[in-house]
Amino acid sequence: MRLIDEEGEQAGIFPSEKALEIAREKGRDLVEVAPEADPPVCRILDYGKFKYQQEKRRKKAKKKHSTNALKEVRLSCRIGEHDFEVKVRKVCEFLKEGHRVKLFLRFRGREMIYKERGKAILKRVIEKIEGIGKTESAPSVSGRTIEQYLIPKVGK
Repeated sequence: MRLIDEEGEQAGIFPSEKALEIAREKGRDLVEVAPEADPPVCRILDYGKFKYQQEKRRKKAKKKHSTNALKEVRLSCRIGEHDFEVKVRKVCEFLKEGHRVKLFLRFRGREMIYKERGKAILKRVIEKIEGIGKTESAPSVSGRTIEQYLIPKVGK
């Protein structure tokens, strides 16, 4: 089998017993890299460290991978000022992370007569997040709810 040492240099072609003996002398593992090759290629390395680095690279790649999830923030037409500020802060966090945000305002009971107040609340949210995000669609009224979608601004 063809043997590659720790530095990535070819050490030559050895029988498997000799290659295993060389790896043991260096205190490393012998890992078969290309079993289909003629002759098969083996590498001398610290397998535990190799697996650790692979996992680290995989986690780093996963962290950078954007899922672009849809986050939903529920509002009410009778929302207090502090609650409103908390909701706006959450919307800003979601947009900074690159997520789409669905603003969802539900009217309960006799609140249906205050649809304009609901639209004003959505407008206030949009004014507050102006530098971070923008609207994807106009507010849509369906039954007892008003929905609006926000997306992050590109090139922050």
